[in-house]
Amino acid sequence: MISRRGLLRMGAVSAGALALKPLGLSAATAQASGDYRALVCVFLYGGNDSNNLVVPMDPARYQAYVSIRGALALQGNQLTPPVFTNTGRAPYAFHTGLKELAPLFSSGKLAVVANVGSMVQPLTAEQYQARSAAIPRNLFSHIDQQAQWQTSVSDGNSATGWAGRVADRLAALSGSNSPTFVSTAGNCILGAGEQTQPVCLNPGQSLAVPAVTASADAAQVSAMEALLNANAGAPLMNRSNKVFASLLSAGQTLNSTLAGEKPLQTTFPETGLGKQLRQIAQVIQARASLGANRQIFFCSLSGFDTHAAQLETHRSLYPQLSQALASFYSALGELGVQNDVVTFTASEFNRTFQPTSQGDGSDHGWGGHQLVLGGNVAGGEVYGSFPRFELSGPNDADNRGRWVPSTSVDQYAATLSSWLGVSGGDLQTVFPNLKNYASPTLPFLS
Repeated sequence: MISRRGLLRMGAVSAGALALKPLGLSAATAQASGDYRALVCVFLYGGNDSNNLVVPMDPARYQAYVSIRGALALQGNQLTPPVFTNTGRAPYAFHTGLKELAPLFSSGKLAVVANVGSMVQPLTAEQYQARSAAIPRNLFSHIDQQAQWQTSVSDGNSATGWAGRVADRLAALSGSNSPTFVSTAGNCILGAGEQTQPVCLNPGQSLAVPAVTASADAAQVSAMEALLNANAGAPLMNRSNKVFASLLSAGQTLNSTLAGEKPLQTTFPETGLGKQLRQIAQVIQARASLGANRQIFFCSLSGFDTHAAQLETHRSLYPQLSQALASFYSALGELGVQNDVVTFTASEFNRTFQPTSQGDGSDHGWGGHQLVLGGNVAGGEVYGSFPRFELSGPNDADNRGRWVPSTSVDQYAATLSSWLGVSGGDLQTVFPNLKNYASPTLPFLS
């Protein structure tokens, strides 16, 4: 059932190309204090098989990888030259489609967080098999695992996302009417809070509503404003009109603000993800004019449901991810905010380590590996624990290589949220299951 509040929230998110807080934006919005930080989530829809994202290259683990992965195992020119962790000097290689990211790992700007997944509490494969401890609801389901990654609630339903709850708690710190959560990939629950209303932008499109452009007839504009300001006799309709009226004025202001910024010199790939990250970089560029101190962005890349043709699909998708992330990081350098923005990947689940019976795909899995990129990232390291490549082994939920996560979504997201400015006490509220973990955060951010 959708509550009235939820219906209003969805209406606010979906109105046209842009929906902004009812407070709107003002051309006189206060300048940012200089204490700016932002998170950028890149969601890989479909369940990315991150077993082929990054591969351990020490002889024992690589041989185990090849023997189980079968036709899906990457070899030779399918992998980048090995890169070594800063401590321990363990060798890893990335999928060759991620060749732009391997140097960022070597230079300490990119980290890998291993075997992350939705959890209620720490869990072993033995406990999972015996059902002797709490496990997430509806495991291996796309829609359920997407929701659990975005809400960090794995044992029930939630009307809010963890980033929306973070934004609620950082509203005072942000100190402006600028949007805290911005999506370039449509509506998502990640940014829905109790007070926070996400903003949706369509990359490359004007943020102004056509009816209120400079060329519009004054009578048309006046008629529209009169309709929106009239009492419709129904609270829900009045609320909808108020949101749309805010859209008209705020869209104009944000459109003119972004138009007033200098064009970015960084070249982005003309892919869907490249266009989304270019739009995010443009909003970050306008942070001072918008008075923004804290922001969270959401973008996505789809197509990772690789039950078949996985190697071919990754050869297409991974270069899109790698090139867009590399361009975005370069643009942040152009804007002087590489140390102030952290970009991270997420995906509903990993996939089975063992291929399908046809051999060219993999099925829905569980714990997977994620990438974290930024100047303040303690990169060149693998955080968490890689699973042991052994079917029915200590990390396998069944006999297919569905890895029981060793790091929870709560810990992963709490680390990002803490860096953004959420207090330790508030972390426990934002992430209700965080109390179940002895180490609530990981050291991949400084």
